[in-house]
Amino acid sequence: WSLWALFFGDAGMPGMRHGFDLTASPGDGASTIYLEVAAGVITFILLGRWLEARSKRRAGAALRALLELGAKDVTVLRDGTEQRIPVGRLAVGDRFVVRPGETVATDGTVVEGASAVDASMLTGESVPVDVGTGDTVTGATVNTSGRLVVTATRVGADTQLARMARLVEDAQTGKAQVQRLADRIAGVFVPVVLVIAVGTLGGWLGATGDATAAFTAAVAVLIIACPCALGLATPTALMVGTGRGAQLGILIKGPEVLESTRKVDTVVLDKTGTVTTGRMDLKDVYVAGDTGERQLLRLAGALEHASEHPVARAVAAGAADRLGIAAEELPAPRGFANVAGSGVRGTVDGHDVLAGRERLLADAGVTGLDLVTKLRDDAEAAGRTAVLVAWDGVARGVLAVADTPKETSAEAVRELRALGLAPVLLTGDNKAVATAVADAVGIGPDAVYAEVLPQDKVDVVRRLQGEGRVVAMVGDGVNDAAALAAADLGLAMGTGTDAAIEASDLTLVRGDLRVAADAIRLSRKTLATIKGNLFWAFGYNVAALPLAAAGLLNPMIAGAAMAFSSVFVVTNSLRLRTFT
Repeated sequence: WSLWALFFGDAGMPGMRHGFDLTASPGDGASTIYLEVAAGVITFILLGRWLEARSKRRAGAALRALLELGAKDVTVLRDGTEQRIPVGRLAVGDRFVVRPGETVATDGTVVEGASAVDASMLTGESVPVDVGTGDTVTGATVNTSGRLVVTATRVGADTQLARMARLVEDAQTGKAQVQRLADRIAGVFVPVVLVIAVGTLGGWLGATGDATAAFTAAVAVLIIACPCALGLATPTALMVGTGRGAQLGILIKGPEVLESTRKVDTVVLDKTGTVTTGRMDLKDVYVAGDTGERQLLRLAGALEHASEHPVARAVAAGAADRLGIAAEELPAPRGFANVAGSGVRGTVDGHDVLAGRERLLADAGVTGLDLVTKLRDDAEAAGRTAVLVAWDGVARGVLAVADTPKETSAEAVRELRALGLAPVLLTGDNKAVATAVADAVGIGPDAVYAEVLPQDKVDVVRRLQGEGRVVAMVGDGVNDAAALAAADLGLAMGTGTDAAIEASDLTLVRGDLRVAADAIRLSRKTLATIKGNLFWAFGYNVAALPLAAAGLLNPMIAGAAMAFSSVFVVTNSLRLRTFT
């Protein structure tokens, strides 16, 4: 229309001006141009699309982060000698060495050595698993102590890690993309405006027979109905909302995330590293008979201080803390020995001390075992991991360690309930541990899913979705990545792994579960702002449509309405800066 006015109308005449008149009066379409409207609308809408596309560009990064967790090279035994080769050249049946601190290269069976393997990143199990000859190990887990020789049983795409990567990929590609609100509204608005414009043209032709007046009124309807603010409605609110979120430790991936937060009614919480610290601590000391607690702590703590096992480190640190000394001040044991899969033994202050499982004490012929096994049962019923202690042939007590709930987790659960969300606890740990944590933070026993493998976490999420629930998932480990992607809304703790963060919709930078409630509140507020922006972006133009159809379009009024709607949208979005 602007080009027609320039070349065939009066708009191209020297000295041409738009008249300024605040009243609604008939206009001459042949004398007005709207090139800036065409440029502005396209620019703003492209800006919004670009911001949306940028947030989607990293969708495949979850798979890369997951696969990068595995080892890059491996030490294999060939003809009795050790050779370092890329893990891609490893074949089924090859024997390879895993030293303390190294990542297990692939799934296999231990044929030599004993150690504790930290599988928390894959299974969610907070306590390292003791392994010895004949036990299976999984690729990407970490050897924490002894040297292992492993025979590879699965390599490449057959490993558990590769299967988890496929789960993440399937969950991401199967996730329905929420169509942008602006597109949905425009899908109705545009056809309606076109119908009104055609109706205006026909009405004027029928009523006056003046083709110029009829086309001017019809095109005026199209011009006034071009909402310049539409291109700004979503991106400005999103930019201000995400900026405020970053200040509060919340990263929002994109606009399609926001609609999910409005509909969510169930929040699934991973235990290890999300509800709990993911770190073992000494919780309880149970003494048998007339044994002194300080002596039990001193002897057991000194013995465990010589071990690298995570449970042993928790005992040593806890014992030193309760004794009021540094762990280095504990006496050094003599004749220290690690008994694979059972515990440790050694001599401390002239006493022959044992610390570990019941099997270790039973094999040593320790007396009074019945009493400490009862104490062990009490500790395990409370969701603790029990370490039995004996010296000089007599069972003396039990030290109980556990993964500690974060101080803020109980408050976070209350806040999530206040938002209308039903909390569910999900973990690879055993039922007793899970129930104890759930009780501590205010989640009922009926909402606990324990001993759940990584692939089963996806099944739990989908089972809840099958019940008609809209599910949010909060997690931090590689084992949570597929479930985060499968959930309607995925929230990853920023203290977790890259795979979990990349598979999520929202990232909670601080690792504080209370931020999950803040994230949902902020997302809902941002969504409400976007809706308000869209309403006003269309509202001004819809209100002016009758004027345009009546042939009363004043170019200045049209320009003012468009400018004011844009200013309103930006100002309304800036209100998100005050979110607390």
